[in-house]
Amino acid sequence: MKSNKKTARIAGLLYLGVVITGIFSLMYVPKTLIVWDNATTTFNNITSNQTLYRLGIVSGLLCYTFFLFLPIVLYKLFKPVNDNYAKLMVLLAVISVPIYFINVQNEFTILSLVSSANYLNGFSTEQIKSMTMLYLDQYENGMRMVHIFSGLWLFPFGYLVFKSGFLPKILGIVLMLGCFGYLINFTGNTLISNYSEMGIASYIQLPASFGEIGICLWLLIMGAKNKSTN
Repeated sequence: MKSNKKTARIAGLLYLGVVITGIFSLMYVPKTLIVWDNATTTFNNITSNQTLYRLGIVSGLLCYTFFLFLPIVLYKLFKPVNDNYAKLMVLLAVISVPIYFINVQNEFTILSLVSSANYLNGFSTEQIKSMTMLYLDQYENGMRMVHIFSGLWLFPFGYLVFKSGFLPKILGIVLMLGCFGYLINFTGNTLISNYSEMGIASYIQLPASFGEIGICLWLLIMGAKNKSTN
């Protein structure tokens, strides 16, 4: 008998790291500091809460570092289920990591803009505020690119969960649905200028959220059933 439980719980720990740092960097910090229709408030929030903003950057980098190793551990768990799907899962997940790290440069540029460095003296305060919002917007555009692969990897992942026999099939179904949620939101944000104001994006994202948090907790708490090997 070969135990899956240790591998599953390592994956669960990595997933928990992704979830916690992701919620902090991608949800809490932006909602605390950014007011999209008010450049002055946003600039002042970031300027007066630079520690929180910097923690958000570090947390985001940690999130995608955890996410780099997560699919590698999951590959070990799912290779016996279907090696080709397991490899595809790893490929689609890992592609998002360098895209994210490059995108973080936009966040570092905002730190430069709020630094009051001498080289900014040639710009008015209003210009600096506008540039801050521009780079925040560019960061959001970059995250949409990241989320293409945040969605795509969930399909082979969900399929492997569904077929595994040692994890709940319902979680596999929800994860596969989550893939389409990410892609629908990307398409909507790209094609419809006021998509974010329509209020449907968060609902479309629910399957992915439930699926990822659900599989994280299952792997961490329950592990996986043992499988026999010849």
